[in-house]
Amino acid sequence: MAQQNSGDILAYVGTYTRGKSEGIYVYRLDPSTGALTFSSKVTDVKDPSFLAIHPRGRTLYSVNELGLGEVDGKPAGGVSAFAIDPQTGALTLLNKRPSHGAAPCHLSVDATGKWVIVANYTSGSTSIFPIEAHDRLGKATDVVQHQGSSVNPRRQTGPHAHSVTIDPANRYAFVADLGLDKVMIYRLDLNNGKLLPSEQPWVRTHPGAGPRHFAFHPGGRCAYVINELDSTMTAFTYDASQGKLTEIQSLSTLPDGFSGTTHCADVHVHPSGKFVYGSNRGHDSIAIFSIDQATGKLTPIGHEPTQGKIPRNFGIDPTGTFLLAANQDSDTVVTFRIDQGTGKLTATGHVAEAPTPVCVKFLRVS
Repeated sequence: MAQQNSGDILAYVGTYTRGKSEGIYVYRLDPSTGALTFSSKVTDVKDPSFLAIHPRGRTLYSVNELGLGEVDGKPAGGVSAFAIDPQTGALTLLNKRPSHGAAPCHLSVDATGKWVIVANYTSGSTSIFPIEAHDRLGKATDVVQHQGSSVNPRRQTGPHAHSVTIDPANRYAFVADLGLDKVMIYRLDLNNGKLLPSEQPWVRTHPGAGPRHFAFHPGGRCAYVINELDSTMTAFTYDASQGKLTEIQSLSTLPDGFSGTTHCADVHVHPSGKFVYGSNRGHDSIAIFSIDQATGKLTPIGHEPTQGKIPRNFGIDPTGTFLLAANQDSDTVVTFRIDQGTGKLTATGHVAEAPTPVCVKFLRVS
């Protein structure tokens, strides 16, 4: 197992363990070529589909995206903590906790490194956990159950919390709920581990949109939600003093004339704040938009095929040089170089094998 060098970038890949995958896979990213080299894996974890890394870089947290129990019908979802070896980046399980919901699919760590917040998809709830001694997870201090439905009779008969994103000021948490066509807004009580109603408790997307993932501009003045069901990207301005979102625009993530079956998945803003990227599963592409720095509005740039099937999620490395697309149904992570002037993507030719990859998270080693 190779040791890290100063300036290394590690890539952690979360997966579904229902087929060939065994857990979480660790790679080293070549900062000049974008090539991934397999380093290690941890196998004592079920369905670690989405990952989050502690701000101090010493611990990784994963959901365990399990649904209802096969015997008693109770929610079986979980959340796990792993220590990161400072020499190799390898993971060692610290502990696990029930997520207090079914199919937890996303989580975030707050900027103080004291709390983990989890979105439970099937049960439509959000849970918060304290980070205790040695970065182990404590028992949940709050569980908020969403209520309601929306217009899609197959996918929106109840709430489905799909992601949780904390604002740059670490004051508010935003939970994109696909089932409600809302982004729920919570004020963070960081002293007691509570998710409190915000003055603006939610912002609604258009009916049937299905908001899935949410990302802030690094300047903190605007934010973007990608909508799974109607393949759109919605832009908001953001008032950080009140945790308030105001919609300014909604655009398709697909090229004109496309009529096949496809659903959006992930959204990321480039570290420069100049571009937004979103993944299309079915069209199997990354949609590229430029950002107007004065208004936050988007202009479509184009689409880049991910060279695989069902790009569920993707990641942009900390330097903003590479985008790594996780093609879930073709068991590959494909590296693209980002043009810093135009935002366009060019395949590097580097393709890493990774069984049922879902999420890519980076850790920059100083």
